[in-house]
Amino acid sequence: MSYPAIHIAQLLLTKFKDQSHSQELMTNLKLQKMLYYEQGFHLAAFGTPLFNESIEAWMYGPVVPAVYEHFSDKGSSGIEPAENEIFDLSEDEATLFNNVFDVYNQFSATKLVEMTHSEPPWCNSEVGRGCVISNESMEAFFKTRLS
Repeated sequence: MSYPAIHIAQLLLTKFKDQSHSQELMTNLKLQKMLYYEQGFHLAAFGTPLFNESIEAWMYGPVVPAVYEHFSDKGSSGIEPAENEIFDLSEDEATLFNNVFDVYNQFSATKLVEMTHSEPPWCNSEVGRGCVISNESMEAFFKTRLS
């Protein structure tokens, strides 16, 4: 099943805050890279997108424009998750989501930018607003990363 990207973003923001011992918040830059990794692994594991919104290849890596714009007023500050956001993934989706989160959350936003810049879905895309990273390229790449 596919969900609105903003719902997936809220799940990421909530999980980050819940696991943060210093009460820090996730920035929009890190959120964008986490959305990319969640989408890529979901495509590879299930053959369907986690969310329908496109991911574009921007200068600082993959971006979901609708989510980026939604939080753009935060600049480089952390984003407080929405309160009372009730949303559930299927059991299999939740397991994958949590595994991907646990692996990639350990990296800083800057490190995630470096990582995405070295991966074929971003490297092989034209860079700039409106330059979509295809689901097919992400699915093919992330299938090589599934263990």
